[in-house]
Amino acid sequence: MNFDSLVHTIHSVQDALQEQAAHAVNIALTTRNWLIGYNIVEFEQHGEDRAAYGEQLLKTLETKLNRKGLTERRFREFRRLYLTYPQLAAPVLAFVASDTEIRRSLTAESNDSIRRLPTAEFVEDSLSIRKQAIAVPAERLFTRLSSTHLIAISAIEDPLKRAFYEIEAINGCWSVKELDRQIGSSYYERSGLSKNKAALSAMVKQEAVKLTPVDILHEPVTLEFLGFKSKETWTESDLEEAIINHMQEFLLEMGNGFCFEARQKRILIDSDYFKADLIFYHRILKCHVIVDIKIDRFRHEYASQMNTYLNYYRYEVMQPDDNPPVGLLLCTGKGDTLVKYATAGLDQNLFVQKYMINLPSVEDLTSYIEKETEKEIGRLSSAK
Repeated sequence: MNFDSLVHTIHSVQDALQEQAAHAVNIALTTRNWLIGYNIVEFEQHGEDRAAYGEQLLKTLETKLNRKGLTERRFREFRRLYLTYPQLAAPVLAFVASDTEIRRSLTAESNDSIRRLPTAEFVEDSLSIRKQAIAVPAERLFTRLSSTHLIAISAIEDPLKRAFYEIEAINGCWSVKELDRQIGSSYYERSGLSKNKAALSAMVKQEAVKLTPVDILHEPVTLEFLGFKSKETWTESDLEEAIINHMQEFLLEMGNGFCFEARQKRILIDSDYFKADLIFYHRILKCHVIVDIKIDRFRHEYASQMNTYLNYYRYEVMQPDDNPPVGLLLCTGKGDTLVKYATAGLDQNLFVQKYMINLPSVEDLTSYIEKETEKEIGRLSSAK
């Protein structure tokens, strides 16, 4: 063994065991969170003194347990995890049963609770009730997605959309941050609009960060009237182009009084150029309206950028008889609390709105997900 081989060996041992340790931690966390969710639901449905706690159950649990990471918010997430993924009962039970040390450490109540885990028939009935026609194998979900991945995806109500992100996250080895970015950027909706879904998927995989160890405005602004046509991929520029091509419908959707003025308006500040997506003049309010389009969820830096545009128009463009400009951020989603904190103290004419894209058809997406699910089942079978 020479020095280079020594370095290579240590690297290999470190990487392999670090990955194994991370995987073991993820499996244990998924098991813990799912079992907590299961027990909470069981208590809410069958607990003999459940009426005494009512809606305060989770908050009371947080206070009584007083354990870091076990908060009311987390308990809600764990409950949702169980209700969304009852099919994880089998791999969870198998994991606990395979580790005698875990079984030995659990109390009699805990072991009894595990023995009462839902049967396969119950799980099948639950999935049938929710009409989840497409389901990624439970073992695949359990072993390939972390608890944080599953909690994030369980917040998606549409089973088809949920299955889409399950498959893509597994195939792409997405980090949780990447998963959140893809959900925020409406990857599912863009895939439905894309003619070549494989090309879009390949592009996303190439760019993905992989896993390592208001009054005048409608809310939400609906873009279904755009009548998107199939193309390879969809970006912010595509949305902007579609809005320009259907300006009459867009102005009707926005409200009365909007007059289109400019697209990709160049703004020179010091020696730097900035570009505002769309500029309107509102003849009733007598002010400019600046629209910026984002293909992901609202982020705090978007508010700062829009505030800069508003101040530029206030000082450089606004006429004496004009009212102060209005800024509109169009995002695929927003967190009300983040919007509140990010816009506090900024221009009061800055508004953040959510838009929705109307998918032309679900059939193509269903077919795509079914094929990918079959591949997952095939991989699982071959692994055995």
